[in-house]
Amino acid sequence: MTSQTPNVPTADQIRRAPKVLLHDHLDGGLRPGTIVELAREQGYEQLPETEPDKLGIWFREAADSGSLERYLETFAHTCAVMQTRDALVRVAAECAVDLAEDGVVYAEVRYAPEQHLEAGLSLEEVVEAVNEGFREGERQARANGHRIRVGALLTAMRHAARALEIAELANSYRDSGVVGFDIAGAEAGFPPTRHLDAFEYLKRENNHFTIHAGEAFGLPSIWQALQWCGADRLGHGVRIIDDIEVAEDGSVTLGRLAAYVRDKRIPLEMCPSSNLQTGAATSFAEHPIGLLRKLHFRATVNTDNRLMSGTSMSREFELLTEAFEYTLDDMQWFTVNAMKSAFIPFDERLAMINEVIKPGYAELRSEWLFQQTAATSESSRPAV
Repeated sequence: MTSQTPNVPTADQIRRAPKVLLHDHLDGGLRPGTIVELAREQGYEQLPETEPDKLGIWFREAADSGSLERYLETFAHTCAVMQTRDALVRVAAECAVDLAEDGVVYAEVRYAPEQHLEAGLSLEEVVEAVNEGFREGERQARANGHRIRVGALLTAMRHAARALEIAELANSYRDSGVVGFDIAGAEAGFPPTRHLDAFEYLKRENNHFTIHAGEAFGLPSIWQALQWCGADRLGHGVRIIDDIEVAEDGSVTLGRLAAYVRDKRIPLEMCPSSNLQTGAATSFAEHPIGLLRKLHFRATVNTDNRLMSGTSMSREFELLTEAFEYTLDDMQWFTVNAMKSAFIPFDERLAMINEVIKPGYAELRSEWLFQQTAATSESSRPAV
């Protein structure tokens, strides 16, 4: 069955389309089977299920609570089996392979090194193990006929007090696979300004960072992340919608913060499925990304935690296409937005856009022309 218009993508085209991912957590994307195997090898006995299929269902249901705090509790099990060098290498390699098979050509995957020290690894050993895994995953993906480049974002936990230490770690590995810094964790009660020293250090070092803001907490979180801390991107940023007023006649008025975010082209790392789980949005059809796309904010599409949300980049785009009738042109717009916003050098971003992303979408659009020609020829044949 072909699309009815040249730009409406089929599920297969969505999967094959080149995609760019900026917001994905390493400890939120493990394969259920890997968790079971690592738990068995390491003697971890706290898993709620020991059959991979049942465990995958448990993670999705546990994350479906509508509470960010409850959602974050699921990570206790994934982090528990990510405490050794071999486990980190394996998980990172599988992450790269899984993303590549889903059509992701560039990804920035984040993790908190401080959460992987229980078995005696140092912060540096954690970073080196994950970097090794990403490189191995890239090699495996090439062997499987896929191409992907993965950069790491080092995350500090906002309820802890190691942000400056992790920022310095990110800076020391900035030429060895780490592309930037992030803070994550529950927003309420832990404003980004608690870690101002880390952000000021990174700015002095001309390094990149994003901040989880505007997900569970509202506009003050976004304002602090931008105006106090100087974030390059906003992790989620979905609550910027609270500063946008839509009148009954459809006219739109932007508040000063929303106008600033749009005018400055500040990237929004939007994660629709995750937002539904944490209560930041009520449905795909009512997700703010629809309006933000129309208003030309620098919106991007992301997975956040593939295990907990039972999702992938292809699934996110499928659900958005169903909700908003997005086309291949819309997909390309989101993808180019993401690539423009990546934390790698400008010339490398430009090459990815011009040599990988745009040609990939052009090829998908051209398929429709040949499919329609074949269908027209078939229908015009005389009956025998």
